[in-house]
Amino acid sequence: MSIPFSPNVSEAARRDILELESKISVFRSGDVPEEAFRKFRLARGVYGQRQPGVQMIRIKLPYGRVTADQLVRIADCSDKYATGNLHATTRQDIQLHFVKLADSPALWAELEDARITLREACGNTVRNVTASAKAGIDPDEPFDVTPITHAIFEYFLRNPICQDMGRKFKIAVSSSEKDSAYAFMHDVGLIPQTRINENGESINGFKVLIGGGLGAQPLLAKQAYEFLEEEAVIPFIEAVIRVFDRYGERVRRHKARMKFLLADIGLEEFLRRVEEERTAVKNKQYSIPTPAFLVDNALYQSERTDTITKEELIAQSLTEGDNQYTNWLRTNVFEQKQKGWYAVQLRVLLGDFHSSIARQLADIVRQYAADDIRVTVNQGYLLRFVKAEDLAAVYQKLNELGLAEPGFDTTADITTCPGTDTCNLAISSSYGITRVLESMMKEEFPDLIYNNDIKIKISGCMNGCGQHSAANIGFHGSSLKNGKLVLPAIQVLLGGGFNGAGEGMIGDKVIKLPAKRGPQALRVLLNDYENNAYEGEYYNDYFLRQGNKYFYALLKPLADLTSLVSSDYVDWDHDEPYQTEVGVGECASVLIDLVATTIIEAQEKLTWASETLTQGIWADAIYHAYNVFVTGAKALLVSKGVSTNTQYGIIKDFEENFGTDFSEGESFKELVFSINKNEPTEAFAQDFVSKATGFLKKVNEIRKAQLAEDDEPELSLVEFGKDS
Repeated sequence: MSIPFSPNVSEAARRDILELESKISVFRSGDVPEEAFRKFRLARGVYGQRQPGVQMIRIKLPYGRVTADQLVRIADCSDKYATGNLHATTRQDIQLHFVKLADSPALWAELEDARITLREACGNTVRNVTASAKAGIDPDEPFDVTPITHAIFEYFLRNPICQDMGRKFKIAVSSSEKDSAYAFMHDVGLIPQTRINENGESINGFKVLIGGGLGAQPLLAKQAYEFLEEEAVIPFIEAVIRVFDRYGERVRRHKARMKFLLADIGLEEFLRRVEEERTAVKNKQYSIPTPAFLVDNALYQSERTDTITKEELIAQSLTEGDNQYTNWLRTNVFEQKQKGWYAVQLRVLLGDFHSSIARQLADIVRQYAADDIRVTVNQGYLLRFVKAEDLAAVYQKLNELGLAEPGFDTTADITTCPGTDTCNLAISSSYGITRVLESMMKEEFPDLIYNNDIKIKISGCMNGCGQHSAANIGFHGSSLKNGKLVLPAIQVLLGGGFNGAGEGMIGDKVIKLPAKRGPQALRVLLNDYENNAYEGEYYNDYFLRQGNKYFYALLKPLADLTSLVSSDYVDWDHDEPYQTEVGVGECASVLIDLVATTIIEAQEKLTWASETLTQGIWADAIYHAYNVFVTGAKALLVSKGVSTNTQYGIIKDFEENFGTDFSEGESFKELVFSINKNEPTEAFAQDFVSKATGFLKKVNEIRKAQLAEDDEPELSLVEFGKDS
């Protein structure tokens, strides 16, 4: 199948899409191992589902920004290739489900025509860079963080330092000290600050947090800098990633996130290693360019005077008796830092809406707002630069679409992942319980649409896509055994998110309950807080005052399995009896020549090194060459049965096992680690790539000799991903 490309599709994107198409073909012919193909497709946003034979496509929207035309293009692709549904995620992506693998290249090409990428939306890469949806219009922000967030996205996209890490890497940028992007739970979190320099000038910078993360073992990020000037931020992140790439775990997946490396060696040693990388980073300072859509954008400098205020609109709505409109104004609308302009926030149940809704929303944006929609980290949408006099019309149109439910980002607005609806790893339904809990709160606790202090988040398993550990009240899917029977369950976590001082916290596990008792558990927790908290006491402060044991005793009656009824053995949104089954796995067992496969990877990396050397991108050529050394060394270690893990460990073990064969004036270890002892100059790049070329040639010779000695057939090298 020939994929048509529009002039809007960059050469890099064309190559990516054609390579994906080619590797799908080779994979289907059985000439590439499933695990190797899996790693490749994940880095291209193609993710296996619970249901066999179909894929989830994750669309990477940096800081959640999408234009009206782009939203329509995503809707069109969902209709053509998926189910018509658009799912907004906590990382400000949009996901499409039930896509055929063979359709993914064509889908990607259509998205790239609208300048939307899938590249590095999944896999062991720098994932989508998230930011406060209010960035640029936030009344509390010291400056707009949109430019640096966009620069981080562009800088690390296709960057060789982060194409083959041990695990994923997540970055968040908040717009103010309120940390609405949850910087405290990211590998790198940035919170904007300003300082006055010796010349009396105000300079922009960031509080820098590193080593946070959720998942089964959540950890709070640690402060690396109280203030780091803006121009130094991207070079610092690059050095951090280089340290993680070199020293991070690669065998024990559950210990491979950067938070574990930081915990193992400590903040001081980690930062010392970061400093070691400073010489080799591509840029010592990186001035932040203004994104094209902000250049000469007069809206962001504009103010409107002599316009009706939000308070006047609320007063007017009260006289008209439209309670929902009044509540919507109070909870879903705020005045921007640009006086007289308003932002409208859309509460979206489960983060899902249909393509037909997306198109009508795009029409509303074109008529009433700036062409700059932001997906929010709580799975909603934000419209900006709406005139006060248009708010009533916007409300009416949104209400017709079911997008004017009051209570945006309040207790009543639950964040959730898709759970067992599509995810391989989910244990129980998160969508089903979310619907029930939101309905229960609307009926029994209607005033929760005004509560911004308690956040509820739900995940289908312990891995945390729904960010349950960062919620004041969190639930994650689990299961319970009752004799020979198994029933769906929820693990209750309390005390995550923010306390009264605005400090980020990780939730504590309290108790596991039958899933069908989730509504009663939430009812008990909310009533307890209402009856026993001090006036104005934040939920997390109340939780700490009472203690974990208090809440365990409070909820323990709901854990009684002697009073189960038949419906407890059926999960939410299901009719059949519950079974603990993880969907079809992403990785099947395959018998492969691991040595030959690894040498193929090294050869690919040498090709990239040569290409970037020819293009004059010295730093990228050097890092690709470094990966040639690491991957080639790994291949020969595997051939001798030596287990491999971190890149540092691979080089060290290779020195011990093969050092004499590869020693020419300097040790192999000294050669490889000269990468962070030299500036990324043309001369060093030429020399380093040349030595990597000679090294890989020798690796191939040794491997052929091994095969001849053992009288084994040589696995033919399969070439794929070439442009035709």
